[in-house]
Amino acid sequence: MTATRQTHWDTVYSGKTEGQTSWFRPRLDESLRLIDALDVPREQAVIDVGGGRATLVDDLLARGFADVSVLDLSAVAMAEAQLRLGPQAHPVHWIVGDVTGVELPAAHYALWHDRAVFHFLTEASDQARYVAAAARAVRPGGCLVIGAFAEDGPERCSGLPVARYDAATLASRFAPSFTLVTESRDVHRTPSGSEQTFTYVVLQRRSDDHGA
Repeated sequence: MTATRQTHWDTVYSGKTEGQTSWFRPRLDESLRLIDALDVPREQAVIDVGGGRATLVDDLLARGFADVSVLDLSAVAMAEAQLRLGPQAHPVHWIVGDVTGVELPAAHYALWHDRAVFHFLTEASDQARYVAAAARAVRPGGCLVIGAFAEDGPERCSGLPVARYDAATLASRFAPSFTLVTESRDVHRTPSGSEQTFTYVVLQRRSDDHGA
């Protein structure tokens, strides 16, 4: 399954420029607003799951984060991000892999960000593996910022079906290891001019949960 997913996304990124992908925006403004509100210490580790060639890594580095990781299935997408960053790319930990199966350091990350990965996991088993990976990798008290298509968002993206969520349902997928801190709704205007609605949740890793 992972190889199939990797092939799909490498093909997408090889065949389309940023402006030809519906999810592209120059800056992930809502993600950054939520991240800034958390005031994560700059020396603590952060990871952008499904970062691809998105510009969040640029903004994290500009904010002074010293331990930044980007995880994505597509080596093609991350190579483009590295080229864009130039010498700034060297300190970043670039991880090519599937979040549902990759080995990440335990209790390491103070911040886990995901815009538009979790909603591609339509099978309960994949969702459970994702949540287990996050619960293992995020330190107690650390936070997840998750953006997924809202209930009135698209039913498909990049040729694939997606799951759609309101905040309560999205947060419930991560219980009991994570608790809801805040929620928001974002309307993303695609490069072609259409609108896509996203549900965002900020979740905190419980310090009294040892099940993962």
